[in-house]
Amino acid sequence: MRSIKAIWDLLRLEHGLMYALGVVVGIVVSTGLDFNFKHVFFGILTAIFCQASAFALNDYLDYEVDLANRRFDRPLVRGDLSRSSALLIGLILAPIGFLSAYAISLNAFLLAFAITTLGYLYNAKLKEFGLIGNFYIAFSMCAPFVFGSVVATNTVTPQIAVLSIIAFLSGVAREIMKGIEDVEGDAIRNVRTVARVKGVEFASKLSSLLFLIAVALSFVPFLYLQGYRFDMKYMVPVTVTDAILVKISLELLRRHEPEDIRRFRKQTLVALLFGLIGFLLGAL
Repeated sequence: MRSIKAIWDLLRLEHGLMYALGVVVGIVVSTGLDFNFKHVFFGILTAIFCQASAFALNDYLDYEVDLANRRFDRPLVRGDLSRSSALLIGLILAPIGFLSAYAISLNAFLLAFAITTLGYLYNAKLKEFGLIGNFYIAFSMCAPFVFGSVVATNTVTPQIAVLSIIAFLSGVAREIMKGIEDVEGDAIRNVRTVARVKGVEFASKLSSLLFLIAVALSFVPFLYLQGYRFDMKYMVPVTVTDAILVKISLELLRRHEPEDIRRFRKQTLVALLFGLIGFLLGAL
């Protein structure tokens, strides 16, 4: 049981299941319930294996940092797995994910390869560059939807494009906001977040602005996109999302304490969940 837990912790399989769910959401938003079950199966496998490979190599590369920070939630730091084991697992899982993507289509393979390679680059270096790292994390939030659309239609549908842009902007805003909370710790590691480079006030205003732009874009499907136009099944849950994000944006301009930021981050997850529900209901 200890070795099973160590592998689960190394691969962060709970994240893999979330990515897999994101792929399914992308498929359903793109095509409704008219999809190829074989492609869904291989899409889920791609998401799980590719993200697991990235997390395994992340722990391999970050071992010294995690050890210094006493990250005993990491199996390598606990001594439950060796670094060489993590490297081997990461290298084995990636080809399985890529082959699963190739079983769907060439476009799916190329996209999976690009997303996973970007993850490797983030683990190796990009995370040290604050805003660029924020962009990657935000991209990782919308990548499953884009991949799901490619799985289902071999292209990116307008619905997925709008959903992905909203998710990306919200993700960047959330990561900039997180930088306000972590400004002291990031100073020790010299991570160049917006809050450190431009100051907390600037970071708060930029984060609020990005959240509000995401709110404005949420009306695009309701007003213009086929299948969502004037669909209250979409708009009612999304209105909840918008209300939460507007509330956070206004409060963020005057509240910057770490406990406030932690509360805002939790609230954004609730908001994004309602947004996903809206896109799903609108597709059915």
